[in-house]
Amino acid sequence: MKHKFIYTSLFSICFGLACAQMEPKEGTVNIQQPQELDKMVTIYKSANANSGYYQIQVGFGDRNTAFRLKEEVDNDFPTWYSKIEFQEPTYRVRLGKFRDKLEADRKFLEVRKKYPRAMLLKIEKD
Repeated sequence: MKHKFIYTSLFSICFGLACAQMEPKEGTVNIQQPQELDKMVTIYKSANANSGYYQIQVGFGDRNTAFRLKEEVDNDFPTWYSKIEFQEPTYRVRLGKFRDKLEADRKFLEVRKKYPRAMLLKIEKD
């Protein structure tokens, strides 16, 4: 019984040392994908390109009010995209252009601290 334990231990140690000395092999990996996958990616890209985006509407009013508000928004969030959009009869001040709802919600919470009447809008592309 003692000899069996010794032989097993010796074999395990030798095997472990041999494995530790092995060098990793170099090679290339070829990925084969079905043609349907390329079609699906193309469809996804076109659908994503045609989907809308999210904006935060900070406020609205007449022309002078909108320009004053946009100037204030530009000072508060200088690195964000902002614009004034005219939809008769009012001018609307909008902030950001977010592709996904999660990012838009996070920014919306930040904006609501300063502008509590702000609204999060989903803008659909034509």
